[in-house]
Amino acid sequence: MSRPFYVTTPIYYVNARPHLGHAYTTIVADVAARFHTMCQTDVFFLTGTDEHGDKVVRAAKKEGLSPRVYVDKISQLFRDLWPELQIEHSYFIRTTDPSHIAVVEQILQRIYNKGDIYFSEYEGLYCFGCERFYTERELVDHKCPDHETEPEVIKESNYFFKMSNYQDWLIDHIRNTPDFIRPERYKNEVLAFLRDPLEDLCISRPKSRLKWGITLPFDKDYVTYVWFDALLNYISALGYPDGELYNKFWPSAQHIVAKDILKPHGIYWPIMLKAADIPIYQHLNVHGYWNVDQSKMSKSIGNVVDPLQLKNIYGLDAFRFFLIRDMTFGLDSNFSELALVHRINSDLANDLGNLFSRVLSMTHKYFDGVVPQVDPDVAKGFKLGLESGAIRTIRDFERSMDAFEFHKALAAVWEFIGQMNKTIDVTAPWVLAKKKSSRKQLAAVIYNLLEGLRIICGLIYPVMPSTAATMRKHLGLDDKTAFYHINQLKHWKRLAPGTKIPKSVILFPRIDLTQKTTDVQTQTETGPANSDIKPEITIADFNKIDLRVATVIRAEQIPRAKKLLKLEVDLGQKRTLVAGIAENYSPEELVGKQIIIVANLKPAKLMGILSNGMLLAAVDQSDVTLATLDKSVDPGTPLK
Repeated sequence: MSRPFYVTTPIYYVNARPHLGHAYTTIVADVAARFHTMCQTDVFFLTGTDEHGDKVVRAAKKEGLSPRVYVDKISQLFRDLWPELQIEHSYFIRTTDPSHIAVVEQILQRIYNKGDIYFSEYEGLYCFGCERFYTERELVDHKCPDHETEPEVIKESNYFFKMSNYQDWLIDHIRNTPDFIRPERYKNEVLAFLRDPLEDLCISRPKSRLKWGITLPFDKDYVTYVWFDALLNYISALGYPDGELYNKFWPSAQHIVAKDILKPHGIYWPIMLKAADIPIYQHLNVHGYWNVDQSKMSKSIGNVVDPLQLKNIYGLDAFRFFLIRDMTFGLDSNFSELALVHRINSDLANDLGNLFSRVLSMTHKYFDGVVPQVDPDVAKGFKLGLESGAIRTIRDFERSMDAFEFHKALAAVWEFIGQMNKTIDVTAPWVLAKKKSSRKQLAAVIYNLLEGLRIICGLIYPVMPSTAATMRKHLGLDDKTAFYHINQLKHWKRLAPGTKIPKSVILFPRIDLTQKTTDVQTQTETGPANSDIKPEITIADFNKIDLRVATVIRAEQIPRAKKLLKLEVDLGQKRTLVAGIAENYSPEELVGKQIIIVANLKPAKLMGILSNGMLLAAVDQSDVTLATLDKSVDPGTPLK
């Protein structure tokens, strides 16, 4: 049995609902956990929610709720999301759990008794969004780099943690443990930060300013700084200090975080552990951002992507595959729906789906759906190269998964898929089937192709568990436990000749890009029918929208897009719009009609046409009704 595997996500802050970034980190952890389970390793996978601090109080107040009611509500959203994304965590921790609070108090008291926590007055630049003090050199144009707001000057008495006492130790530990922080660029980033003297960390907030937090065990007038509280979840969840889980899994701890929380995990956390005489975690694995419109996803700029919406539109396994395949772990990646569709059509429908369908269809056509028996003499002289290709693929897959290079692991699998498709083209089973003398060679080809599918469906299991299960079923494999062990995959000829296999199914239907663009545009213009009312906005937010009356001058159908019309409108100036209303309005009945459009919407290209604005319409199930006025007004008249 190999060394236990303990993988953690950050515990997510409950001042906002889950988005694509949360989904990516947690799916990565799930993929890593599933892979190590395949390696017959004991696995513990931790996630949860971070529920104390200024931001939580502010978010709760905005919704008119108490902090307790608010954190219960948002934490449940995270807890409910993970099963929807087929994430199988071992434990979900909340920093409001009594067992966690007890561990925080215990560690604080220990470090305080050691003399590494002291009381002092401090004046500094405080960002309420980050809930931390900044130094001038950390700011960008005098603003917080994450929130792009100027920190406020705060002067107050607080407790401080002597991180400076451990700076030299941390530098030595990072240098002497080359893969402690990976990828290497983030190790270098931490070392660069540590070239300057490390300031002591303010670890309290006065209750006169903030009451929602864990009270310091040595001063009841203060609560714990949110990071000193949150980071300890990684050991409190395991039953520190005497729990069986802690003793078994903590020495193998692997943290997964996004790069924006590198400093707390790469500096605060190891120093906290050292000060408390607790062994240091094994690896800190840092990934980049998912950017949307070239910017990091942010609630404040309104470019947050909802993972459930994507999963419901494109399918869960396709969504998981795209996230793991398209991001090089450690680097930023740009999210676009078009890129997702291209991955589905190319990698999943064309490559994997087509291969699966071809092999199973030929098995049914030439062998009545039964795994054929291979003549040993024919097999020796009929070298296909699939067995050696599979062994090489598994080796590369294992190495990449261990190194958190998930995109490389998938690339290795898809290289083998390419080899399989090429084998079909070269051996031409349809030609062999025409000659009775080639029957044994045909059986060898089909059997080896089926074996290749067995290897593939085992290797895709961590990323696409539902697809793997479907493939397994259609290969006549029922023993899930043995099937998912990596060592079982390394043995060629595990399929039993004579096994009856079901007919093929379509694993990933191709997406009609024209139709999908239409659907997305229609949803953008009208919103989903019977949707819940969206979150409240301020009058300042509403005033940013420029609604104007426009007269339709010309309308025409767009070729190959049955739902789209191209409209030329007059709103004091001529504009072109693309609207998903062709199934409800003919071009002729639109000409001369006055409609309401969003005039200041960023232009977007649809079907090669630049759409400069968006019309408003109401949707009731399949019916679309344009928003109009009860009498004519001049084109360009604003709505107020």
